[in-house]
Amino acid sequence: MDQNRLKSKIAKLETINDQLSAELKYLDQISRKLGFSNGLKTLKEAAVELLEIEKKKKSNAKDDINHLSLDFEE
Repeated sequence: MDQNRLKSKIAKLETINDQLSAELKYLDQISRKLGFSNGLKTLKEAAVELLEIEKKKKSNAKDDINHLSLDFEE
């Protein structure tokens, strides 16, 4: 690649980086306004916790169904 193409690609990547950084900052501010004390960090932790709870619920529901089918087989 020649110098001009490299400079053009670098400029494009810098623009994308600036846009993403601004978006993350905005999301962090919104998260804090919604009550997540550490912004995106605590929002992410809460989201992961909710996903784990949902996963356990689905697992428990499958276990319940398996127990029901075993009861009918006896």
